[in-house]
Amino acid sequence: MEQERYVHLNAWLKQKFGQRVLKICVDGDFTCPNRDGKCGVGGCIFCGESGSGKHRGSSSIKEQIENHLKSYRGQRAEKFVVYFQNFTNTYDSLPNLKKKYDEAVSASDKIVGLAVATRPDCIDEDVARLLQSYNDRIYVQVELGLQTADDETGRIINRGYDTEVFEKAVDILSRCNLDVVAHVMVGLPNENIENLKNTVEFLNGQKISGIKIHSTYITKGTKLCEMFERGEYKPLELQEYLDSVVYVLTHLRSDIVVHRISGDAPKDELIAPLWNSHKKLVLNGVDRILREKNLRQGQFCNKKE
Repeated sequence: MEQERYVHLNAWLKQKFGQRVLKICVDGDFTCPNRDGKCGVGGCIFCGESGSGKHRGSSSIKEQIENHLKSYRGQRAEKFVVYFQNFTNTYDSLPNLKKKYDEAVSASDKIVGLAVATRPDCIDEDVARLLQSYNDRIYVQVELGLQTADDETGRIINRGYDTEVFEKAVDILSRCNLDVVAHVMVGLPNENIENLKNTVEFLNGQKISGIKIHSTYITKGTKLCEMFERGEYKPLELQEYLDSVVYVLTHLRSDIVVHRISGDAPKDELIAPLWNSHKKLVLNGVDRILREKNLRQGQFCNKKE
């Protein structure tokens, strides 16, 4: 059997825990400082009203986890990572954060990990120490939205923080022995291959353990949708995106775990590009290019072009 050409999350989790591990996505009913006025309003231009996930209604965190566990019966997974996905999952008081995290990790003895998606401007020493306190019981991972290392693009997408803030957050988390996963978006407004090269080079110099590579897609009701309708933004074609992902993988440090290589837009909200709703096109397309060109993760890392 051919060896994997990049470090897949599923394979990494299986090696770490000795068996298949699945993620359980939960909504902790958080908001975002880029929505409530603390650092901005309206959120990033690609973010819809429901954030990166669906609203959970009135279900508690424990109920969400129990419902997921029921649905996973028969899928031969006995270990799970609880993933706080929607909006900014460290944006609350410490007592409230602790209450929500405690509820998640104690919901079942099948929970072996805690993953928290957040913004780098919502990480400080106190939050990091709280997350670190779970490290002796379960595996803890923090996801930080970078999207791009270009601060001008950051302003265009209304990110609300500079790249320096990301660096500081990574430093705080790494000193607490917490794994950091960086989110990167390909095809952002006004960006080209040079911007992507700079972002990959920047990440290679950071103490991160994982990466999520997202396609920039347009959903209903977003600022990016308005830009698209006015002709101010054109999304990438599928082949352009595939080539970009291959560039990232082959120039990325070989120790970084690849959590995903495409974003999943809600099909009922997706405006463009339509290929984004066909995840297999991306997965198979990237695998095909890597195989045909005999390429692997990290192959060109730190090599001058």
